[in-house]
Amino acid sequence: MTPVGKTQRQLMIADWLRSGRVGSQEELVARLSLAGIAATQATVSRDLLELGAFKLKRDGSIRYVMPDQIEADHAAAKLDRLLAEWVDTIIPCGNMLVLKTPPGSANLVANALDAARIDAIAGTLAGDDTIFVALVDGADNAAVVDLLHRKRAGA
Repeated sequence: MTPVGKTQRQLMIADWLRSGRVGSQEELVARLSLAGIAATQATVSRDLLELGAFKLKRDGSIRYVMPDQIEADHAAAKLDRLLAEWVDTIIPCGNMLVLKTPPGSANLVANALDAARIDAIAGTLAGDDTIFVALVDGADNAAVVDLLHRKRAGA
């Protein structure tokens, strides 16, 4: 077996996760072995943890994925649901929006807005029941409000 450093091993694991369906740590141990790299299941488990990889059910099977593999569609669908369920009001305010939610819900919605990576949104700041949404320079405030209202309605 070839001695390989942790960084190189983790890069190989990350590449395998991004390019295919890896369903178990044992499968990764076997792939590493085929590549001439000795690693135990415990080592692979620590590598996955450090890489931030997690298991996700897709297309009827469970597999490991990297954090950057979360599809925009998944984030958009989650945002649509959260906007519909938790946003009471969307108020335009200059180059910002103010979203009102029930108490304790703002952080959940703000995280979903950030994860959806809407080009016109620079970022969010959440309190308990209020979210400030900063728009990028030149963003059409009315168009973003319209987009969020359509998402709330499930359109």
